[in-house]
Amino acid sequence: MNLIQKAKDFLGFDIKADKYALVDDPVFGKVAKDKAPDKWVRSTCGYCGVGCGMYIGVKNGKAVYSKGDPLHSVNFGTLCPKGLSEHKMIYADSRVQAPLIRKNGELTPTTWEETFKQTSDEFKRIQEEHGKGAVAVISTGQLLTEDFYALGKFVQLGLETNNYDGNTTLCMSSAVMGYKQTFGSDGPTGCYEDFEKADVILLIGANIADNHPILKLHIAKNESITGKKPTIIVVDPRKSKTAQMADIFVPLAPRSDLALVNGLCYIIMEQGWEDEKFINARTNGYKEFKKHILTNYPPQEVAQITGLDIKALYNLAKVYAMADSVMSAWTMGVNQSSIGTDTVSAICNLSLITGNLGREGASPMSITGQCNAMGTREFGFTSSIPGYRNYASDTDRQAFADIVNVPVDLVPNKRGYAYPQIIDAINRGEIKALWVVATNPLVSYPDQNALRAALKKLDILVVQDAFMSDTAQIADVIFAAATWSEKEGCYTNSERRCNYAKKAVEPLGDSKTDLDIVLEFSEYFENKHDLLFKNLKTPRDIFNEIKRVSEGQLCDYSAMSYEKIEELGGIQWPCNDTAPKGTKRLYSNEMNCNTSNGKANLLPVDWKPLSEAACKDLPLILNTGRTVEQFHTRTKTGTIGILDALAPEAWVDLSPKDADKLQVKSGDRIALSGTRGRVEDVIVKVSETVREGNVFVPFHFNEQLINNITIAEFDPKSFEPNYKQCAVQLHSEAMPDGIAYEKVEISGYLEGVKVYEEEILIEDKVGDLHKL
Repeated sequence: MNLIQKAKDFLGFDIKADKYALVDDPVFGKVAKDKAPDKWVRSTCGYCGVGCGMYIGVKNGKAVYSKGDPLHSVNFGTLCPKGLSEHKMIYADSRVQAPLIRKNGELTPTTWEETFKQTSDEFKRIQEEHGKGAVAVISTGQLLTEDFYALGKFVQLGLETNNYDGNTTLCMSSAVMGYKQTFGSDGPTGCYEDFEKADVILLIGANIADNHPILKLHIAKNESITGKKPTIIVVDPRKSKTAQMADIFVPLAPRSDLALVNGLCYIIMEQGWEDEKFINARTNGYKEFKKHILTNYPPQEVAQITGLDIKALYNLAKVYAMADSVMSAWTMGVNQSSIGTDTVSAICNLSLITGNLGREGASPMSITGQCNAMGTREFGFTSSIPGYRNYASDTDRQAFADIVNVPVDLVPNKRGYAYPQIIDAINRGEIKALWVVATNPLVSYPDQNALRAALKKLDILVVQDAFMSDTAQIADVIFAAATWSEKEGCYTNSERRCNYAKKAVEPLGDSKTDLDIVLEFSEYFENKHDLLFKNLKTPRDIFNEIKRVSEGQLCDYSAMSYEKIEELGGIQWPCNDTAPKGTKRLYSNEMNCNTSNGKANLLPVDWKPLSEAACKDLPLILNTGRTVEQFHTRTKTGTIGILDALAPEAWVDLSPKDADKLQVKSGDRIALSGTRGRVEDVIVKVSETVREGNVFVPFHFNEQLINNITIAEFDPKSFEPNYKQCAVQLHSEAMPDGIAYEKVEISGYLEGVKVYEEEILIEDKVGDLHKL
């Protein structure tokens, strides 16, 4: 052996070369030699609602790679950090590999037979003693559509309890209800292609750069497709990463978005910029809507509410109204509000009066948070009967009963308790058993005091999950579930695109797919399995029933198949004989709304001030949200080393002025407190992204659990929590009692300003905006 070789051996050069060596792969070119897959399985990402296509690399029966699908129209081969590392969470130390029952205070591995028998016996006892509704179920937005359908069918028709909801109520229910009251049905109206073709893109309460980064690719394509750069408007109280890419940044006061949108409608109608032809042909209620807006939302009052300059309001209205096509998109900044439903309808109002509906680049569109929030909305049997049918409609109930061959009396005639109502009912002693599926309320729920009190009162807590979450750790029974890549079915993304997710590897240990758990558990309830699932054994069987249930409905899957979905790279519903390859946009000239006359409703909706404003003892306003590296409560992403290293703990964004008041700098640690709780040891990031008197904290982290502080306030229509705004105090070592409140001096109020009559407003227009 020569001297050079001896030196290489000593220094480990050959070992390193082998470790980092690349080999040629027939699908992706160069891949790591030690992870070169035996096969690639085409699938769909299981994180957010963007719905990226991807391939899972499998070697020796284990997932070793995650790669973006270069032919998929959603992500063009690109993945965010979560998607690129998704395969790693399958083998996390926190995976639950066998069913568990608490014995002598300890969760103990057991058989599925004992688990199902003990749980079913307890459910039956509780229902016999306290009524069918004494068993409640809280589901998720992360199961496959086939799983959702089977679970909802069993809960509603098998257990016969309608106290069933999903954690999607915590993020998407305001969009659902807003769409329903405007268009007569749930369903995002546009598609990602609209980002590529819009003249103006309005992002309101939507930090897509952090939360849905792949959507930036569609915005980036706009100029090459349209020949000109789109005008990007970002409306947000925080100067987020998305705000930093805006042409027009609108830094409005917290939770004043509804007033802003109503104010823009005022200016557009005042100036005669509305699309009268579209309004007359496609909408209801314009006269009442116009009167309401012109009476209650003059620019000077909207400026007072939002903190924006009147000149800026007029400029914003002109940019919006004069564009040929405007896409308005929003996420949790709008939805997670006690007036979220009406804010969604207000955004739709703005689109409707300017004719921005059902055309290329023109739509009001919600962006969903979880990979299959849409699937549970369509077929999950929570807020509606599968296929967007109404509980209150005897016709809808009978139609569903006939399709699935069950007695119509078994189909509920009303929705049961929503998520927060379930928690309240447990605390009242009305609900005795709770089955939690793939969600982690001990971190995600806003009213932690009420939640923790409720969970202690249950006779039995059953958690169905792939991971030992915070909630699973206190469960009486755990159903060990398979996770992404270990099962087969469909996810529907934010643009109504049904994507196929193939099974790549076997479920870990003795875990079972969510579908198999439901099918097998149903056998322990007399006659229910044969009634509900007699001929339903596989995901494909369930999917075929979904196709029958959806036929003729807005969310029509009837012309879909797994093979066609895979071939086309996903299909947007409605997909039927008329639209065999799917439908990009809802409510074109050829598609009516699901209202009595087929027209959209213009709704007079009102802004309401914060119920908890900054005051002497609590001088700052808290905002919460997400970060790109983590997902929800970190049951998945917290197990992945690189993601955990990038964002291992919560932090608080603090303005330089507030940092000076506290005598802290970046890297120091402070505490936050409110009327409901306190969070200790949160690291400071001094940042210009938040204004003085406002702070931002991500919600993912269980050790610095910011939901100990968030307000227990919910939208009365959607039951969605108001996560985003509550009053807090900050405490540093130098200032343990916190920041002193500085009362704002106001020289005069604009409350109740109703100066102009409608006739004057129409005739006495501001005129040319070149003066602005």
